[in-house]
Amino acid sequence: MATAIPLPKLGQSVESCIIVEWQKKEGDKVTQGEVICEIETDKASLEVESSVSGVVLEIFFQAGDEVPVHTYIAAVGELGESVSHFRPDNTNLTSCGSSSNRQINVSRNTQAVNSQLLTEPILKQSGLDSKISPRADALAKKLGIDLPNVQGTGPSNRIMEKDVQLAALNRQPLTLLARMVAAEKNLVIPTSGSGIGGRITLNDLGSEISPSTSPPLVNVRKQAILTQNMRKGIAERMLNSVQSTARLTLNSSADARSLLSFCQQLKENVRLQQITINDLILFLVSRVLIDYPQLNLLFTQNSISRSKHVNLGFAVDTKRGLMIPVLKHAESLSLEEMFLETKRLSSACVEGKISPDDLEDGTFTVANLGSLGIESFTPMLNFPQVGILGVGYIDSKPVVVNGKLEFIDHIGLSLTVNHQTVRMNLASNFLYAFSQQLSEIDLVIGNEQ
Repeated sequence: MATAIPLPKLGQSVESCIIVEWQKKEGDKVTQGEVICEIETDKASLEVESSVSGVVLEIFFQAGDEVPVHTYIAAVGELGESVSHFRPDNTNLTSCGSSSNRQINVSRNTQAVNSQLLTEPILKQSGLDSKISPRADALAKKLGIDLPNVQGTGPSNRIMEKDVQLAALNRQPLTLLARMVAAEKNLVIPTSGSGIGGRITLNDLGSEISPSTSPPLVNVRKQAILTQNMRKGIAERMLNSVQSTARLTLNSSADARSLLSFCQQLKENVRLQQITINDLILFLVSRVLIDYPQLNLLFTQNSISRSKHVNLGFAVDTKRGLMIPVLKHAESLSLEEMFLETKRLSSACVEGKISPDDLEDGTFTVANLGSLGIESFTPMLNFPQVGILGVGYIDSKPVVVNGKLEFIDHIGLSLTVNHQTVRMNLASNFLYAFSQQLSEIDLVIGNEQ
């Protein structure tokens, strides 16, 4: 019996994926667990495996298509079996795993027509005597739609409720799934959404619309992203960070003699000799943040989410772009445990094998550019986090000690905070406390061992 292969759902925020490449073509034999295609979200690229063995009877979408999650993308079975009841072109698909049996029409032809209609420029009315239906007028006032800019489709160019709805669809960017459901059910489109840059997602359409239950991800292998969708996601998050936060950056430096000395001592320990200055800084940040919980939280839309743990993100530069894996519960990790976990996460990012779960739930971030010779910089907030510490290179700084000029190694530090929630004196106190403990890190770590 033929079996349909659905596009899996990857987390609550993912509503559609792009098919990057098909590993199998129609007529090819495939075994259970064998990869049939690669898909992509804005954060990760994944391989979809066949849940059964057989022959690829039909592929329903082409590489480059953006497909709603839970949609059937291919069918596998024995030669000669019918797959018409699975084909998105000919039928309304039931979302896989949905207890509500909600159906969404994903016909390619229909999508193409809807996409064209929804992206056409809205033309102004040519006359001043165009009529407006009462329901359209009420909806326009509710959504703040400028009626002179709406093209009516009713008799004598009368503006109907659906015309206002179409104008709302054009006004705000929607995810593919949200656009399809809104058009199918004629739902009211909110003026802004909870997605990146105000993008409207399915959750924003109302409580009566609930995403389908996520199927188990037994047939998905998680990998790092390989294409331009990641760059698009990074660009959107950076823009959202600038537009949504009141950034304040404080620059300082700390005595690095103890840091360099302790790092040299570790090289004499066979088990710990690979620990780097960055590992020591991450370790110390996780400890200092415990006393400054106001910096270890998330702030979005006037809502604060506090965490009981320090989930510490750190920047890793890869060929695919900047990635920020997260050390979960960093405050409870020993120095050796943190070193091993940092090494694992960094290698996974560079090799393109990082799991999307390892990039989520960060509460504070550290970005180290010291190896590149950067003295100080303005680190970009990893929104909705409210703090990020930038680390520069170590250089000799002239300091007067007992009336004499001495050159002492100092490390550059740059702390950026969201001034909407973090007061300047609080940020200053954190940076001062971190600098003080960094200057005697051998004693700090020695007391924990």
